[in-house]
Amino acid sequence: MRAFYHTVKNDQQQGDYVKVDELSVGEGEVKVKLKYAGLNHRDLFVLGRQKEGDPPLIIGSDGAGIIEEIGPNVQDFKVGDEVVINPSLKWKNKSDGAPQGFEILGGNHTGTLADKIVISSENIELKPAYLSWEEAGVLPLSALTAYRALVTKAKIQPNETIFLPGIGSGTNTFVLLFAKALGNTVIVSSRSEEKLEMAKRYGADVAIQTNTDWQEELKNEKIDVVIESIGEATFDRSLALLGNGGRLVSYGGTSGYNLNINLFEVFMKQLTILGTTMGSQDEFREMLEFVEKHEIRPVIDCLYSITDSANALRRLDGAKQFGKIGIKVVDS
Repeated sequence: MRAFYHTVKNDQQQGDYVKVDELSVGEGEVKVKLKYAGLNHRDLFVLGRQKEGDPPLIIGSDGAGIIEEIGPNVQDFKVGDEVVINPSLKWKNKSDGAPQGFEILGGNHTGTLADKIVISSENIELKPAYLSWEEAGVLPLSALTAYRALVTKAKIQPNETIFLPGIGSGTNTFVLLFAKALGNTVIVSSRSEEKLEMAKRYGADVAIQTNTDWQEELKNEKIDVVIESIGEATFDRSLALLGNGGRLVSYGGTSGYNLNINLFEVFMKQLTILGTTMGSQDEFREMLEFVEKHEIRPVIDCLYSITDSANALRRLDGAKQFGKIGIKVVDS
């Protein structure tokens, strides 16, 4: 088999599409021949932690393909099944927080930028039939993160107003699609006029520049929920937007993690601040049922061949994308 292998040599990150050893299948595991994979900002974080002398990495958390081989004691799947990968490892039941031992595929575990992957049968689900291979391949991590943030954590209700700073990421585009499917008003921000126009095309009700005065721009809006992923650069401004009893859900901090929170505003407005990351096996199944019910299709920015993964990662690192970047692994 072949995979996109990352190593550090002379303090420089190197990625090459090379031949690697075929993976063996153990008890309770399946081997999936991958069709498409997807990139996430997590992939950049994983690579950023890699140092010279560390073992080579096969990154990638998103993927979809066909079961090629089944190990002993796998009962719910068969060879030939079309499946999507759940990258949330060792987290079975829905809970307030991730259990001890929780991990994400594509870090310490061989990821999806490869021809094949061996994974526990607990971490695959049947591919929604209405999705194309490329749509299924980019779905898992971002859609699961968005679903838990919006549904499990924010407990979003119809007719609420949601603010999404920094529209354009895969997760935030899913939040936009999910919130609109649930009958909510969605307000987004971006520094890019192109991304603001794209957001409106996908249902955003209001789109504003990130560098404007949000409170002035939105003074006639009661914001019930903010889904935050930028962190240091926007967190305080996001918090200030919330109306009485509002909820802020944070799933990341791409601009940094050091905050100066206006605590007076938190207790006077009785705000709730919630943290989240990824989700459980239960929520992954709920998310798949949700997208099938509403026939939600991922927003795909562009597709690259796995042999061109280095350029795909550069596009992701430059934050140029709107939606997901897909990786074509084999001919579909």
